[in-house]
Amino acid sequence: MFVDEIKLKVEAGSGGMGCTSFRREKFVPMGGPDGGNGGKGSDIIFKVDPGLKTLIDLRYMKIIKGEKGVNGKGSNKYGSNAEDIIVKVPLGTTITDLDTNLVIADLTKASDEVVVAHGGRGGRGNKAFATHDNPAPKFSENGEPGEIRLIKCELKMLADVGLVGLPSVGKSTLLSVISASKPKIAAYHFTTLSPNLGVVKLKDNRSFVMADLPGLIEGASEGVGLGHKFLRHAMRTKIICHLVDMSGIEGNNPIEDYQTIRKELEKYSDKLASKKEVVVASKMDLPNSINNLEEFKKAYKDKVIFPISAINNEGITELLDYLANTLDQEENNNIYEENELESHLVFKFKNEKPYTITNDNGIWVIQGKEIEKLFNMTKFNEDEAVLRFARKLKGMGVEDELERLGAKRGDEVQILDYIFEFKE
Repeated sequence: MFVDEIKLKVEAGSGGMGCTSFRREKFVPMGGPDGGNGGKGSDIIFKVDPGLKTLIDLRYMKIIKGEKGVNGKGSNKYGSNAEDIIVKVPLGTTITDLDTNLVIADLTKASDEVVVAHGGRGGRGNKAFATHDNPAPKFSENGEPGEIRLIKCELKMLADVGLVGLPSVGKSTLLSVISASKPKIAAYHFTTLSPNLGVVKLKDNRSFVMADLPGLIEGASEGVGLGHKFLRHAMRTKIICHLVDMSGIEGNNPIEDYQTIRKELEKYSDKLASKKEVVVASKMDLPNSINNLEEFKKAYKDKVIFPISAINNEGITELLDYLANTLDQEENNNIYEENELESHLVFKFKNEKPYTITNDNGIWVIQGKEIEKLFNMTKFNEDEAVLRFARKLKGMGVEDELERLGAKRGDEVQILDYIFEFKE
């Protein structure tokens, strides 16, 4: 079974709670604060495992959860950090945030790993809040909530050359002849239901990886047949090796077949359509192939065309030499544009208000990541913590903004699922 797309929810661990504590020792009547900080929650880390070939291990994981950091204790004892969660994925896995549709990471090297969801920091104990003005604070913090994300993992096979073409044009046969790959081959459409990789080694010891990708049909760029599964793998390749059946033995027209595939590539992605292409005229051992090839060359005078017969092993050496020489000159360009990639700097320095205030049936609703984080980390059973929360909100301009929007003292204000009264 080949599984190449999975959707998951990842929840990093929350930080441990800080501790509110004071020294209580004989002959030390005025012991100071000694509450320790909580430990950090576990990160969710995706790491490449070269031994994996599919995403099937993740198929039944709906949620991946991290562990909470250990709470701080008195006597200045800090809580320990939770152990990170390592999720192993195959080489060529792309991870995308489903909320933003930005690519978090593209794992294309055996050593690649990425933190997909960051664990929350530990809450500070009351000793951390001690100041000259308040040497004995009677409050501490809850741990920061861990990051929660909905993600999509896609496996896009890594190959230097991608074999494309309509079903049953001879892609699997060619791969079996030129490499040690043993793909299933039969005389019916869609024999290849998942990509096959083969390592091609030349006499001069140069080598490259070739992928036999599932056959395309008209409408593939809209997802018809195996369309999207095929095209996402084709995006990885440096060279498109486009096989066209020149025999016309099934009543097909080689020129129309070629146009069908080119249209699907162009509809799916300009970047894919602009990749270097080699046309391989297959099945040249069959009747009518030579005449059809002549007509094809007239229609596409600017194309690099290699006539071959995989069965008779004709034209294969010339094709492989050309592919190897071309690969030597090709750069491994990124398949993503800059605006498709996630950058934490974009979010960190975004010049926008840290919260929004709306009125929902008479209740003032405050939303914003910073405010919600502050709310979650506040211990509302400690009076000094509540006062600190109110000071923070005022410092962020929330009180002034509420008054500007028309809020009156005594109105209800909501943050997350909690409702407060707006007062001095």
